[in-house]
Amino acid sequence: MAPLDLVRPRSLADPQPLSAWLDRIDAVDPVLHAFLPEPDRRARLSDAGVPLGVKDIFRVDGFPTRAGSALPPELFDGPEASLVTRLRAAGFVVAGKTVTAEFASAAPGPTRNPHDPTHTPGGSSSGSAAAVAAGMVPVALGSQTLGSVVRPAAFCGVVGFRPTHGRVPADGMVPHSPSLDTVGWFTADVASATRMAAFACPSWTPMVPDRAPVLGVPSPVYLARAGAAARAAFEERLTALREAGFVVRTTDFLSDVEDNAARCVALNRFELARTHAAWFPEYGDRYRPQTAAAVRQGLAVTLDDYAEATRWRREFVAAFDDADVDVWVTPAAPGTAPRGLDSTGHAAMSVPFSVLGAPALSVPAGHDAQGLPWGMQLVGARGADERLLAWGATIAPALD
Repeated sequence: MAPLDLVRPRSLADPQPLSAWLDRIDAVDPVLHAFLPEPDRRARLSDAGVPLGVKDIFRVDGFPTRAGSALPPELFDGPEASLVTRLRAAGFVVAGKTVTAEFASAAPGPTRNPHDPTHTPGGSSSGSAAAVAAGMVPVALGSQTLGSVVRPAAFCGVVGFRPTHGRVPADGMVPHSPSLDTVGWFTADVASATRMAAFACPSWTPMVPDRAPVLGVPSPVYLARAGAAARAAFEERLTALREAGFVVRTTDFLSDVEDNAARCVALNRFELARTHAAWFPEYGDRYRPQTAAAVRQGLAVTLDDYAEATRWRREFVAAFDDADVDVWVTPAAPGTAPRGLDSTGHAAMSVPFSVLGAPALSVPAGHDAQGLPWGMQLVGARGADERLLAWGATIAPALD
């Protein structure tokens, strides 16, 4: 099957019958490995509904939860995630569990990129992003701790939305780093991401923008974390935004990003080690090397280090909240999807905004010379998820 045959994202408004979605899964997933194996999928999905992919860190009644690991699945047993229950009541049906990197961390699963199966789809929400990009489901749940929605959305050429931290209940999810873990989802377009938000976010209030947003570009020090090709593509998109009439301001925000990286790591790794405190001593030999190294790194972070990182984050949030910008625009990743399946790529462009807990939207922004997608990250004010998606719908057409 040629790579182009693998790319077919479809809107949530697509009227396809459930059988057509299942036909697509049968045809494409043996190549992409976005879903965990399930031999009786057709027999189980006898009822009509909108098919939904669910990252295998969420508990779903009738499915084991493995979190991409070799640990006994009963360790993760418990009530179904309330988000899944709510979506089922709204007419969604779970098409299957999607592949995740081990414990939503760095050790990748077998999923391949629909645009070129020799390249990573990104992670850790690898299967969810690939399943939407390939048209196997119109929407799939993921999660983001540092970059696990924004990056795979960019690599797979779809829309990824990470709400404000805590906006969507995260119960029923195997945790990674609780003060950072955020539920998110993948769709074909911003309209579908917005429609999904109305189901997923309690007290969602649809809005229509009353003005154009002021766009902000972070410091060159932060942008230098992207590769030269990504920076050139980003500058082209900024020109397109200005030509479309948007006000784009350059700023010095994140000029200290390199100094803050250690604090970000301290926050994440400290919490990761505590999450695995009951499992790692007994099952440490079953962890993959990347995950085991991250847990051990967290065990070395002291309480004082964590307290200092937490204090810094409060100051960082205050500075972000005071910025005179409506939407931050950045590359969604340091480049297009890297070749190979040994890594899911780097979260450098997403990490600061994930630490802030701000809502982030990854939208397609064209392709490189090899046909791999570029993505643009749009970040809004904390709690202003409705406004970000409404503005995102006006920004996205100028980018792709």
